Amino acid sequence: MSENPFLESWDTPFGMPPFERVRPEHFPPAFDHAMAEQLAEISGITAAPWPPSFADTIAALERSGRLLDRVNRVFANLDASNTNTELEAIARDFAPKLAQHHMRIALDPRLFARIADLYARRAALGLAQDQMRLLERYYLRFVRNGALLGTEEKARMAAITERLATLHTLFGQNVLHDEREWQLVLDAADLDGLPDFIREAAAQAAAERGLDGRWVITLARSSIEPFLTFSSRRDLRRIAHGAWIARGTHSGEADNTPVIREIVALRAEQARLLGYDDFAAFRLEDSMAKSVDAVEALLQQVWEPAKQKAREERAALEEAARAEGLNKPIEPWDWRYYAEKVRQARYDLDEAEVKPYFVLDHMIEAAFDTAGRLFGLTFTARPDLPVYHPDVRVWQVRDRSGTDVGIFLHDNFARPGKQSGAWSSRYRDQQNLDAWVTPIVVNNNNFARSNASGGAPTLLSFDDAETLFHEFGHGLHALLSRVRYPSQSGTAVRRDFVEFPSQIFEHWMSAPENLRRYARHYKTGEPMPETLLQQLLAARNFNQGFATVEYTASALIDLELHRNREPAGLDPGQFERDFLARYEVPREIGLRHRLAHFQHLFAGGGYAAGYYAYLWAEVLDADGFAAFIESGDVFNPTLAARLKDIYSAGDTRDPMELYRAFRGRDPEIGPLLQQRELAPTR
Repeated sequence: MSENPFLESWDTPFGMPPFERVRPEHFPPAFDHAMAEQLAEISGITAAPWPPSFADTIAALERSGRLLDRVNRVFANLDASNTNTELEAIARDFAPKLAQHHMRIALDPRLFARIADLYARRAALGLAQDQMRLLERYYLRFVRNGALLGTEEKARMAAITERLATLHTLFGQNVLHDEREWQLVLDAADLDGLPDFIREAAAQAAAERGLDGRWVITLARSSIEPFLTFSSRRDLRRIAHGAWIARGTHSGEADNTPVIREIVALRAEQARLLGYDDFAAFRLEDSMAKSVDAVEALLQQVWEPAKQKAREERAALEEAARAEGLNKPIEPWDWRYYAEKVRQARYDLDEAEVKPYFVLDHMIEAAFDTAGRLFGLTFTARPDLPVYHPDVRVWQVRDRSGTDVGIFLHDNFARPGKQSGAWSSRYRDQQNLDAWVTPIVVNNNNFARSNASGGAPTLLSFDDAETLFHEFGHGLHALLSRVRYPSQSGTAVRRDFVEFPSQIFEHWMSAPENLRRYARHYKTGEPMPETLLQQLLAARNFNQGFATVEYTASALIDLELHRNREPAGLDPGQFERDFLARYEVPREIGLRHRLAHFQHLFAGGGYAAGYYAYLWAEVLDADGFAAFIESGDVFNPTLAARLKDIYSAGDTRDPMELYRAFRGRDPEIGPLLQQRELAPTR
């Protein structure tokens, strides 16, 4: 115990975790010690014989569990980005223990009595705005965790929460298992149609797997989607696509079918215990949207126009396929391939011609420069700081006055042991309860690494570059936080608002001002020719029918699944098939995420009945960025200052109030429909 780094003070620069000292065996005793410590802190709060005050109850709660927070953040981040069998076993063991611990606090009647007393007297307490909101959110959180239930119902609520934590962990590990186990090994004869950047990345993936002289396609999105876009081998595209959509469906220990069935049933029971008809109604009540009807109305506004646009796109793809001699229907493994053919013909634009201008390091520099021009931030590389993997790069972030803002880590490459997708997280949140604490923020991507032995830099697709900006937007939300209380820090906002700061930041990636400066050829250093740049901008909304259908279908099936009041005996596969038929989802497009690998929904509960949040936030981000366009300056300093207020506010104010202060009015859906080139239904 005395050698456990979690049980001692850290003297590392900026309080960075001492990654070089952290070993898997440190986590179990650290978790146990930290949970016991927090329970002692809670006992100190509830044992007070005097009436509660904000300071001795709410502020004391904010101070509790600091050690547990530190241990859990390091563990969760390492388990997501650099896991191994030892960490996976610890995750399975401690997920239910941690859930049980948190529910023990949430259902403590003495603690809730103090919170409820303060809540009843809140108008007379003389609280500041952030304190009032924190108190109200605490009260609501405890109620939604079951604090008002009877003894038996509380026990069942705790059991459900504990079991869900286990199932969420298992679901994510099952998906990672399938992604780790599958690879498509190619020989030279299998490379037809693949441009150099795909071949180089596939050669690097093969080398990492001990297959020098061959090429490997993996189930990382940055590997498989380019393969489906360019490979002229229809047989191999079918194999790759089949593996991509089958993640989580294989019989055996990694089958997610029974996991989904149990998760959905437990969520429905949880909602009923709390007095709601279904889980969707429960989840959405505490959101910007407020109700299932509001979410469904938004999704329906784009659903039929998206399908119509997709039908038009399919006709163009079929024409291109016939020109190449394919007289069969377009299949899901054909769409990206023929879409690229149509895009090349329609816009005289070839992805293989564009990609050499999107160098990873240049796009990182563009993101940093944008943050500097908008918000006054500077980023200084700190290769001396500790990291958990050689891929990780670190920057020290300062504001215009030279004051430290925080530490930013970038972990950009796909590798075995790293979950798929892209995400932003923190090793430490900003707060100023007792002293100013700067955040330590990490962005994870899964870009295909270039063939390092060949000396070529990693190249991104246009979508990859947008993803980098998206996650960096989340990172800025955490870095720019200026709050007093940890629970209100940075991204701790409503789920359907948290995507707004990230999605609006995406717009600056494709701003012509940035492209002219940072889209430079990796060999010559020359900027992208203006003709090519204009072709790229003209084509950026190409294939929006496909993109909108596959996303909206996934949001709708999420909503349908969690509206189900009687999910006992659910067959996820049959539910999916019935949904696709009922909503007439184009067969050749399908769902962006099939249920068996829909990690937003089942590897955690954050986006359950909430996947619509990306579209909800897109209404805000399209409308919000339109303000910059209307001003004639995408770096308009007045608008940037008001936008910074949103990034800085965390959960100290209502999100719609924040948006109105920025935009001067409520958001309008018109810019979103224009952005996606979807005409409103009539």
